[in-house]
Amino acid sequence: METKGLIFIPDISGFTRFVSETEIDHSRMIIQEMLETLINANQMDLQISEIEGDAILFYKFGASPELGEIYKQVERMFCEFHRHLVAYDQRKFCQCQACLAAIQLTLKVITHYGEFTEYNVKTFNKLIGRDIIVAHQLLKNDIDKHEYWLVTKSLLADASPATFTEWMEWNSSTRPVESGEIGFYFTQLSELKKQIDPEPLPQLYLSDKVRALSLSREYQTDIITLFHATGDFNFRNKWQEGVKEVEEVDHLLPRIGMRCRCVMEDGHIDIYSSSYSYSPEKIVFSDTFEKEGHTMLYTLEKKGESITSLTIDFYLQRNIPAQLLFNLFKKGKVENTLQKSMLNLDDLVKELHLPGPI
Repeated sequence: METKGLIFIPDISGFTRFVSETEIDHSRMIIQEMLETLINANQMDLQISEIEGDAILFYKFGASPELGEIYKQVERMFCEFHRHLVAYDQRKFCQCQACLAAIQLTLKVITHYGEFTEYNVKTFNKLIGRDIIVAHQLLKNDIDKHEYWLVTKSLLADASPATFTEWMEWNSSTRPVESGEIGFYFTQLSELKKQIDPEPLPQLYLSDKVRALSLSREYQTDIITLFHATGDFNFRNKWQEGVKEVEEVDHLLPRIGMRCRCVMEDGHIDIYSSSYSYSPEKIVFSDTFEKEGHTMLYTLEKKGESITSLTIDFYLQRNIPAQLLFNLFKKGKVENTLQKSMLNLDDLVKELHLPGPI
């Protein structure tokens, strides 16, 4: 049995403050997404021992990898982590404190080489050994900025660490541990953010569509409550006429690109969120039917502290024969369904209570 290997711990900084000061449900889901992002960025075939709240304990038995290889792994995880945060910040629907604060999260990485071994508890694979304790103790240190890569001297063979980019600058320090004192080097990673190209935002093009219907109604509620009622897929079966249940396609928090399946009496409709814009006075978002290409455009406008108007515009793909058939056979039914749906919203907004401050 191998007893030596690499210990690799990416730790999400800002997690404790993030959870204690923001909405628990959304902060939990954001952290879950970020941990999954780190796992998906694993290119060194690292093994996972356990998820430790805001961190992941990775390991790999065998000879110590080259420091350059470890840096490539650190770089990949750091960049994917921040790319995902930026993408969520640009696409998010929710304006709660958890979702607004997510962009402030960052990452530090602890790397150490030492002795440890595995043991099993039922289906769980655990690690034990002095160096596992040392690696966790290194998470608590006096480094000011929490956006760094820490390398213990056990990975360096008594040499100073190499610089892998022009901006990289190493500092050295020590940390008291149970077995004495351990020396380490660390370098800040903030410069890596400059090389992250944001993913382009999906664009809603209505030039290839024609508006077939437009309905409006006012509600005795604030704009944020009405937005959550209409924009959250989980509520669709509570107000959209004919929707029996909503099946989750993506488990993600509400944002551009999220998808769901609306189960109807005679089948199902797959939809995705195709656009979103927010201001305190006006929120506009849209859903597009994946198969047909039809789009529902929702416009919410603040009329007072407790009065909000909702306009739903229904767009068809621009196709003259299809438009004629819709006007002849479907328009009346779709309009009636939308009117009933908008009436159903009255009851939903009365019972909807949002958690925490918005």
